[in-house]
Amino acid sequence: MKVSESDAALDQVDETAALTTAACLFHGFSDASRLAIVRHLALGDHRVVDLTEHLGLAQSTVSKHLACLRDCGLVESRPEGRASVFSLTHPEATLQLLTAAEQLLGLTGDAVALCPVYGVEAQS
Repeated sequence: MKVSESDAALDQVDETAALTTAACLFHGFSDASRLAIVRHLALGDHRVVDLTEHLGLAQSTVSKHLACLRDCGLVESRPEGRASVFSLTHPEATLQLLTAAEQLLGLTGDAVALCPVYGVEAQS
């Protein structure tokens, strides 16, 4: 069965859209503070004040990162008294992703940290 040029072009568009969406997901995890927030939320629900204490970050910084994670669909909040309590929207899938990332980091060693584009030196 021969694939028409229009079908091939459509497949390319679908693949490009899927890769763009995946890149957006990983952007949500690309900041060390957001990743720390996600790791804390993996332990259980937290208020902003709790995360501020645990991470040593300003309340405005934590709120900004939580807004990003919420916009990405990674966290959700519910009111509890005068505070908002944040939780992971998909805790099991998020833990699987974090576990896979740790495994991959174990296999690549320092290569990611030494990357001239995205490594530690490039971030400073």
